[in-house]
Amino acid sequence: MTDFLNFFSRQLRMKFRQSVLVTPLSHFAANAPTRERSTMQIDTRAAFAATMAAVCLAGSPVRAKEAPADDQTVAIHAQVTTVVQGVGGFASPYSADNSLTPHQVKSTSDVTLYLGVRPWKGAEIWVNPEIDQGFGLSNTLGAGGFPSAEAYKVGKMNPYFKLQRAFVRQTIALGGEALKLDAGINQLRTATTVNRIVITAGKMGVGDIFDTNKFAHDPRADFLNWSLVDTGSFDYAANAWGYTYGIAAEWYQGPWTLRAGLYNLSKIPNGIELESNFSQNAVIVEGERRWRIGDRDGTVRVTGFRNRGLFARFDDALALARTTGNAPYLASVRRKQDRFGLALNAEQDVTANLGMFLRAGTTQGAIETYDFTDIDRTLALGGALKGAAWGRKQDTLGLAAVINGISSAHQRWLAAGGLGVLVGDGALTHPGDEQIIEAYYAFRQVSWAAITLDYQHIANPGYNRDRGPANVFGARFHAGF
Repeated sequence: MTDFLNFFSRQLRMKFRQSVLVTPLSHFAANAPTRERSTMQIDTRAAFAATMAAVCLAGSPVRAKEAPADDQTVAIHAQVTTVVQGVGGFASPYSADNSLTPHQVKSTSDVTLYLGVRPWKGAEIWVNPEIDQGFGLSNTLGAGGFPSAEAYKVGKMNPYFKLQRAFVRQTIALGGEALKLDAGINQLRTATTVNRIVITAGKMGVGDIFDTNKFAHDPRADFLNWSLVDTGSFDYAANAWGYTYGIAAEWYQGPWTLRAGLYNLSKIPNGIELESNFSQNAVIVEGERRWRIGDRDGTVRVTGFRNRGLFARFDDALALARTTGNAPYLASVRRKQDRFGLALNAEQDVTANLGMFLRAGTTQGAIETYDFTDIDRTLALGGALKGAAWGRKQDTLGLAAVINGISSAHQRWLAAGGLGVLVGDGALTHPGDEQIIEAYYAFRQVSWAAITLDYQHIANPGYNRDRGPANVFGARFHAGF
């Protein structure tokens, strides 16, 4: 860990010598599938955004001083997370490139800085340099609901540097009751109003704004499974680390919020490089309704997405393979078309210490997944219980179950030996829904750090009833300020 932190420090001095004290970072979002050969370089567009953040601050020191007393002008946060996961033996009569392998232990580590500044009233600029290291189980392959959202298919034995976020946010007060937003990761302390418009542009994670859930959305603090921290069928735009370029607007009006966003897809499905001109794009719309039952908060969100890009239909690829006698290959039949999906996401405080959540979603299963994971329909239910009842009020016990499914066309594709984003055992004689249970216990002796024990039971990994069940045991260390 010492070498890991020393490497992080050297990289920051090299990459951010001119701007690290005045530009911000942010916490990265959970997941995105794809391999990369070499990642020891900084994205030039993100670097430009970081430079512009420094220029804005340097060019407007008077404005920063003139910010209201309740408005924070500069913030520096940091976090470190390590996850170790292991899986024992399970039935595995056959396997292929995308199969989960029995008897293995893998680990991932990351260190992130979150640097924020307010260049003018209502505005925030954030950047997020990060160092990552390690691998997920089977190189992050083998299950649609993969067991660690801290793992990416860009694993390396040596630490590597990425600028994960670089964005600008503008909040425009529209009146109504006064509202104070507390300081936090990617959020400066701000005095505004309940009714407001928030515009965010730059490099970010789609999950920073859409499909959020306070009980299941942060793999550094709560659940780890991909299909619990996000709605599994939500095929959101992302590169291999879960980030993309785009713009989003949020309109808060009383208990309602309407969100809309436009984002770049990757250049090829499940690819490393992002589009830069929105020629392949994702449009996302979300409606949110908040309420209180007694003194207990509740929220429901309905999210719809439309991805437009070069997609393949599974049956088209299979038809071509039968005609040519070649192995099934999606790239040969990709053409410009749309892929739609819908997600429901709800949360409710039940007591002062217990909260519950529900996720459900569906998408066009006849068309290949673009950027997230191999899930065409999903249903998840779970909750989190604070430890006040047993004298550990900072601890949290979490329990959730999720069922993930794929379409009949998707099953035919895998049965013929085709590979998906994360799954593909070379055959699928007996398809079945993935059934996952996850339980965790987070020990928090201090508010800024936690040690978490995690257990996941995955029945029918990769939708294959011939394989599994897999029992995944994990431990997570997280600290931050």
